[in-house]
Amino acid sequence: MARYASVLDLIGDTPVVDVSALSPKSNVTILAKLEGRNPAGSVKDRVALALVEAAERDGVLIPGQPDQTLIEPSSGNTGIALAMVCRLRGYHLKVVLPTNVSPERRQLLLAHGAEIIDSSGTEGSNGAVRLAHELSAKHPEWVFLYQYANPANPWAHYTTTGPEILADVPEVTHFVAGLGTSGTLMGVGRYLKEHSPHVQVWAVEPPSGEIVDGLRSLDDGYVPPIFIDNRGEQLLDRKVIVRPRESIEWTRRLTEVGLFVGISSGAIMAGAVKCAREVDDGANATIVMIVCDDGWKYLSTGAWSDDIDDVVERARTTIYF
Repeated sequence: MARYASVLDLIGDTPVVDVSALSPKSNVTILAKLEGRNPAGSVKDRVALALVEAAERDGVLIPGQPDQTLIEPSSGNTGIALAMVCRLRGYHLKVVLPTNVSPERRQLLLAHGAEIIDSSGTEGSNGAVRLAHELSAKHPEWVFLYQYANPANPWAHYTTTGPEILADVPEVTHFVAGLGTSGTLMGVGRYLKEHSPHVQVWAVEPPSGEIVDGLRSLDDGYVPPIFIDNRGEQLLDRKVIVRPRESIEWTRRLTEVGLFVGISSGAIMAGAVKCAREVDDGANATIVMIVCDDGWKYLSTGAWSDDIDDVVERARTTIYF
């Protein structure tokens, strides 16, 4: 077994597993990249480490200097990952968190030593972003890394996730991921297209006005700056709509192949299946999809055990991701 100097050295190099038993076509292979295997449990471990390391290189953060405080809005995985990285690096983290997140996220943030600042639950993640901006303006001594606009976010995926995918799956024809901050899509998509131009990049988003955990609709009015900066509209080959019920249905179906994953991963799987259905019967295709995290942070949602209508209804008022 390998030996590591720090848990941060465990970030990345996540495994890929074949989930083609759920593919609607025998000529389409679907492979899942398991980002829940990162030490803080999600794809956002890559981003959190990249944000902090970029700030250190730029002199915004100084390792070992006392009383350095960061602030970041989050509804889940970014906050948890950043809390882990900050604790190991010796920084104090304030996370602006909507009040209606599921309890697992709040408990994990506290476990990693973060301070929570509550934001309006009815305003969701956009409200947390607005409050973080306001507090950052009032406290210029705090460091605001702001994952939605920070180029270190897509850079993390351009330099790690994308190369890993191409090395492990050189035959990849389609890449499918959720549209949240857009960092994964922009970073991986740009890397794959530069090195294998035929690869199609598909984004999964909810319908405007509906909540699918961890994803956002650009039609709701907020377009992440890194999506604009990386010419997202030109980079993406397709945006596919996945509704809340579909995301929960496919979260459950992934247990058929032994994967206990978060709800956004169910949405991405639903998008991968829609992608597979559009492949011509006479052509072979290999789809790589991102599994953002594992399912243990979502047990309180009842996503696997309760009536699906009840789960979908609760998703209107509770942020699961």
